[in-house]
Amino acid sequence: MKNLFFASLILFAFSTVAKAQQLKSPEGKFVMEFSLQNDGTPTYNLKYKNKEVVKTSKLGLELKDDKKSLLNDFTITDTKTSTFDETWKPVWGEVDHIRNHYNELAVTLNQKGTDRQIIIRFRLFEDGLGFRYEFPAQKNLTYFVIKEERSQFAMTGDHTAFWIPGDYDTQEYDYTKSKLSEIRGLSEKAYTANVSQKSFSPTGVQTSLMLKTADGIYINLHEAALIDYSCMHLNLDDKNMTFTSWLTPDAKGDKGHMQAPNHSPWRTIIVSDDAREILASKMTYNLNDPSKIDNTSWIKPVKYIGVWWEMITGKSSWSYTNDYPTVQLGVTDFAKAKPNGTHGANNANVKKYIDFAAQHGFDAVLVEGWNEGWEDWFGHSKDYVFDFLTPYPDFDVKGLHEYAKSKGVKIIMHHETSGSVRNYERHMDSAYKFMNDNGYDAVKSGYVGDILPRGENHYSQWIVNHYQYAIEKAADYKIMVNAHEAVRPTGIARTYPNLIGNEAARGTEYQAFGGSKPNHVTVLPFTRLIGGPMDYTPGIFEMDISKMNPENKSHVNSTIANQLALYVTMYSPLQMAADTPENYNRFPDAFQFIKDVAVDWSESKYIEAEPGDFITVARKAKGTNNWFVGNVNGETPRTSNIDFSFLEKGKKYTATIYADAKDAHYKTNPQAYTIKKIAVTNKSKLSQFSAPGGGYAISIIENK
Repeated sequence: MKNLFFASLILFAFSTVAKAQQLKSPEGKFVMEFSLQNDGTPTYNLKYKNKEVVKTSKLGLELKDDKKSLLNDFTITDTKTSTFDETWKPVWGEVDHIRNHYNELAVTLNQKGTDRQIIIRFRLFEDGLGFRYEFPAQKNLTYFVIKEERSQFAMTGDHTAFWIPGDYDTQEYDYTKSKLSEIRGLSEKAYTANVSQKSFSPTGVQTSLMLKTADGIYINLHEAALIDYSCMHLNLDDKNMTFTSWLTPDAKGDKGHMQAPNHSPWRTIIVSDDAREILASKMTYNLNDPSKIDNTSWIKPVKYIGVWWEMITGKSSWSYTNDYPTVQLGVTDFAKAKPNGTHGANNANVKKYIDFAAQHGFDAVLVEGWNEGWEDWFGHSKDYVFDFLTPYPDFDVKGLHEYAKSKGVKIIMHHETSGSVRNYERHMDSAYKFMNDNGYDAVKSGYVGDILPRGENHYSQWIVNHYQYAIEKAADYKIMVNAHEAVRPTGIARTYPNLIGNEAARGTEYQAFGGSKPNHVTVLPFTRLIGGPMDYTPGIFEMDISKMNPENKSHVNSTIANQLALYVTMYSPLQMAADTPENYNRFPDAFQFIKDVAVDWSESKYIEAEPGDFITVARKAKGTNNWFVGNVNGETPRTSNIDFSFLEKGKKYTATIYADAKDAHYKTNPQAYTIKKIAVTNKSKLSQFSAPGGGYAISIIENK
């Protein structure tokens, strides 16, 4: 009997070990454990520096119209571990090389009763965990429909979160800071009006989600490599503080149509006790495939201006005439229409912007509203809304191209789809060829309004596939893409580096739509920018919008110094000087920083960071020994203390500091700034005041 007892004990210990698989990060900072519960449900947990950051969390997928979902009754049939370590060079970026180092565990699971097989693959980096579901080719799992993915992220407490409400159609919300337990009560207030939106739960939030624990651990939840799958939201069980994945449905309510072999995107958990390391993480990019574009020489960072802000503020219009309440492409004769006198994309105005760009060294000019159809483009569920080819009578495509070319400036194409995805795909080849023929090598696309086909959502699988199709088709024509209102980026720019920017968040335009919170730009790098660069369109110098348009009483909640700092803190290889030439001409000394600042970097140093409060970043311009520093501040005035140890030893530099004046304030005195020059070396230190909604920017030029 005694021997039988010990035999049973040994068998129990063996079976427990057999079910639990442990994975450590390369340097041991993280430990992830995978195990099966008694009913065969897969689970994982994650520890960081011996502290649990994700409690035991269930994994699996619920299938539609299927007798048995991929949730439980699994047994482990195989496990494989491996280590990977490489260094790769991005085409553009915050740094000129990225290390991709992880330990991997692939667990093969077989389901009792169905003989179905799935693989859950874990990659543990020194900055966090990625995992995904893989569906090998097999007899009993070929075509299937996902009703819901059931990936859990069980939090260890009532953490502080920086969140925007879950929505199938927009990410253009201000961030709310609250405890997890407070999301339900604050959700309705956080859900502000938008031209296309669809919420799903009072505790639903979007990724990238930034969290902070009571003991100072920062946690970021997101996804990587979102391809042929619907975008993931998170739904909170606020009794147990557990997030569960919530996929975006299609028009029929389905969450994903799958064909094996296939796999899900990666689910990502970035963790650190230092907020700066969250900003510096490249894990999202590392979970994407290497570039599929062999020759990337045509992909170049761009600094541009545009005929845009005057339209956003209401000073100018996209439409050519007020005569026609409705238009039909190919039928309506715009040559017979009376110009409304407010159309921004006219030859004389565009030439003014081209001249300004050439005078101040900008690469390109974006022109919106150049093509027929803007009179009734929005809100009518209109399929054939634009052809992306036919200009208004006052826009000379070839003449303006030649004029810009003579000045050393390019024009950026604008393709607004009005959400009519099918129409855009019909015209995409001809539109991209038109761009090639007329010297355009970059396009800003837009998806304003409800999606067509009707009932589809901006972030459902079919529409996500459309965004990917547009990027890949553009690459065939050597065109760079900056997509607005598209799905939030998930590091795909590593694989397709012609995706040089996205909007996919609340950008500067909202400063002319009533304003954004003054600390908005201290949150975005911790959330939206985790997946890729944002075309935030900074550089506004006139904060009183009524001076642009007397009927618009909006106020830009930022100081000029803060606007300058955004060129460093809001990383993008595509940077716009968004204000008008007239406003820049009023402040030529401050405008000098925008002219000088780089758009491509070899090194980046995150010096200070606290989500919602402040961010200070130093970046080294690629191919030079010059550095630029940006600091953005939230609502509380503070003194920023930094040193210049990132500078090369033995070198001398001249630093030009663009800072808030002592009485600067985003609301009452936003245009108060000071500029001073000082000599610095790598031993220098700086204490610098940052006003509410303010900050500072520094150019550091090596003395020759």
